[in-house]
Amino acid sequence: MSNLQRTLLKGRLPPTIPSGRIGRSDSFKKSRIRDFKPSMWNQFFAEKQDVVIDDKRTFCIYRTKEPEKPGPVLLLLHGGGYSGLTWALFCSEITTMIHCQCLSIDLRGHGDTHTDEDDDLSADTLAKDIGDLILKLYPESMPPVYVVGHSMGGAIAVHFAHMELIPNLVGITVIDVVEGTAMEALASMQSFLRSRPQYFKSIPNAIEWCIRSGQIRNVDSAKISMPGQIINCTTKKLATNELPLSAEEEDSSASTQKFMHHFSISEDEEITNETNAESNNVTPENPDFKKPPTTNETDNKKYTWRIDLSKSEKYWVGWFSGLSEKFLNLRLPKQLLLASIDGLDKTLTVGQMQGRFQMQVLARCGHAVHEDRPHEVAEVLSAYLIRNRCAEAAGEIRCHMPAC
Repeated sequence: MSNLQRTLLKGRLPPTIPSGRIGRSDSFKKSRIRDFKPSMWNQFFAEKQDVVIDDKRTFCIYRTKEPEKPGPVLLLLHGGGYSGLTWALFCSEITTMIHCQCLSIDLRGHGDTHTDEDDDLSADTLAKDIGDLILKLYPESMPPVYVVGHSMGGAIAVHFAHMELIPNLVGITVIDVVEGTAMEALASMQSFLRSRPQYFKSIPNAIEWCIRSGQIRNVDSAKISMPGQIINCTTKKLATNELPLSAEEEDSSASTQKFMHHFSISEDEEITNETNAESNNVTPENPDFKKPPTTNETDNKKYTWRIDLSKSEKYWVGWFSGLSEKFLNLRLPKQLLLASIDGLDKTLTVGQMQGRFQMQVLARCGHAVHEDRPHEVAEVLSAYLIRNRCAEAAGEIRCHMPAC
């Protein structure tokens, strides 16, 4: 059943009766308060390393510990705006299922990676960066490498595999990116980017927005992923470099900031003349005089996005153009994970019916499939690697039937 059909069916159902008292109470508000304390990278990875490729490029990588038995290296490529920390929970899950080592990298212009041209996000440049990095890490004996990419990272993974930059590539998994739907979405991408807040007053505040906006639906994943997406406005350093937070910083961040979605409508509230005057900072003696704001505006502008994705618009078409044909023509085991069956374009639909790749749809998740449902994604990928004899099982795995 498509999302459209579900929406139509929901519209025919009678409204649900709310349980308990109608209206808002202090106890109800307190029950909605959640812990947005950021997590540390070393809770999920064994090593964080800055790899110097040359005098112009230094890449930040995260690695899990080496497997007990020989296994592949899972090369993990994040989406636009994310960082290598987006794979943290997924890495914790999959390393318990199969013998492998996860290698998650911050792409050019993202996370703690620094280059002389951070704005050059062309598909060829990003793919070449990855190839140079792998050759730098494994100059002599390179283990089998299996590449996994999400969104923009999925498109770059296809380009990387198509260019045949390393000799030991054994397979590819692409997560929630399809040429047809991606090209259609580009028209509204700038509007989406403008709808996001430009600043955050604290790291927990950014994590809270990440959950409330629906960008990530798994709070545990947001707590490790979101700090890798923002920088301190003053120091220009990634927010992860400020962790762990002090007790004072955690206490000062406990008060939540109201986020307004760009499509939301605020609720009507009864406002008396007295409270109306107070809310507008108008004194009874002089109705025309407004008090200056008591809060410092700079306090709410402490952090901002690591990368301004709107400036990368000239590269968007290059990421996704011809993606489906390149994916189908790869002479490797290929897997496609989607959040919705509606996202499949005509070229991939025909290819899937011909059995040229495996497709799996994971419901009840957003675009960041691997963050919303890391355990299920790890199970699907582990089973696929075992079936293609790319890895050995390290524990019990629940098999997911491929979509048809």
